[in-house]
Amino acid sequence: MTKKALIAGWGDLPDLWAARAQAAGEDFIILKIAEEITADFSELSVEEYTVNLTQFAEIIKIIEENKIEEIIWLGKVQKAHLFDNFNPDQVLQQILTELPDYNDDTILLALAEEFIKRDIKLLPQTYLLEDHLAEAGILAGEPDSQIKKEMKFAFEVAYNLGRFDIGQTALVKEGAVMALEAIEGTDAAIKRAAKYGGPGVVMAKCSKKEQDIRFDLPTVGLKTLDNLIEAQAKALIIEANKTFILNKEEFCQKAAANDLIVAAAEFNKGELILPC
Repeated sequence: MTKKALIAGWGDLPDLWAARAQAAGEDFIILKIAEEITADFSELSVEEYTVNLTQFAEIIKIIEENKIEEIIWLGKVQKAHLFDNFNPDQVLQQILTELPDYNDDTILLALAEEFIKRDIKLLPQTYLLEDHLAEAGILAGEPDSQIKKEMKFAFEVAYNLGRFDIGQTALVKEGAVMALEAIEGTDAAIKRAAKYGGPGVVMAKCSKKEQDIRFDLPTVGLKTLDNLIEAQAKALIIEANKTFILNKEEFCQKAAANDLIVAAAEFNKGELILPC
């Protein structure tokens, strides 16, 4: 079994993976991104390191010293850090200087290449977590034809947003776009949509056209759900088999209890296949 490293960002995915990996007997270490620490790994008997976003050379050093062969990168790393007194080390500065833009995929692919140069493989984010992906179907509630029309529109907007590597989330109401996710993140976009659209918005979250499953797979969890409920949103549509739902059973039960429709649609060769 190869030795692995978990690079842990914000959210619950790193914690879920680490617990499952230890139960499966995986040999791994954890590198926690200091600016994004939310998970608590104290109950696991795993060696932990804490590194800043700016310390890419230190990340490489730790990985090489521990003879790591595979990396899994889970959890959000907010791009806003790049514009807030960001002082990268020499290695990271060189990487960033050579980039044509600071879009998410551009940055992540460049970092991935640095690991690959050192014969370190990046695992897909689905490794050990496939059962947390949304299955196709109506997961909560019963959408009527009008809501299905709104969900389809929302999904198409979100998909086209992803084509430009801007964000993964769109919120609409009555055929009008209320908010698009950019650097501020999903939860802020929900609040902005509620401010301008009021109750009844519909949210879509989907992967990019050619999503790299090694990083940045769409994820929804209880915090996002709570924000949708607070906003009195009408529905949520996500992409089946390419979106993580954290605490899936609780998520769907809570959505149904609060009259929020949740559906997972398939997107195949440019065609959106809505569940019946």
